[in-house]
Amino acid sequence: MFVCTVRASTLKFFGVIAAALAILCAVVLSVPEYVPVSTKAVTAAAEQYRYKGLKTKDDAARFLAQFGWEVDPEPLEVTKIRIPEEFDKVMKSYNELQRGQGLDLAKYRGKEVMRYTFRVTNYPDYDGVVMANVIVWRNRAVGGDVCSSDVTGFIHGFERPAK
Repeated sequence: MFVCTVRASTLKFFGVIAAALAILCAVVLSVPEYVPVSTKAVTAAAEQYRYKGLKTKDDAARFLAQFGWEVDPEPLEVTKIRIPEEFDKVMKSYNELQRGQGLDLAKYRGKEVMRYTFRVTNYPDYDGVVMANVIVWRNRAVGGDVCSSDVTGFIHGFERPAK
């Protein structure tokens, strides 16, 4: 058995490490950012709507009008709610709805937010009571939905359903 040992100088050792880091940085910086097509579509759609500047109930009603919803001018409810620290199954499902419209309540875990609930007056092809919720944190819409009050009803994001 033959054993050979080689002792590298400290300067050569750090030179190799520096070169490896430079190559790694070049590779990382040259790789384009991956954005799924669905995320691009949601981002493009979100850019046409104004999510900031919601200070009053009237601002929240105007926010819903951007999506084509007509609501009673007086909200059914204006209340402070707290986004839970830990999401249970229902909250995870609700947050998936939010993520589908380019929002994410996970960023606001433990935060106290305002929820404005309005009665929608122009929901197409539905005779029951339809409500729209807008969740606001620091004058910005961070979540919400349009839903029916029926037990077997529906819930979806702010966008009007396709006919």
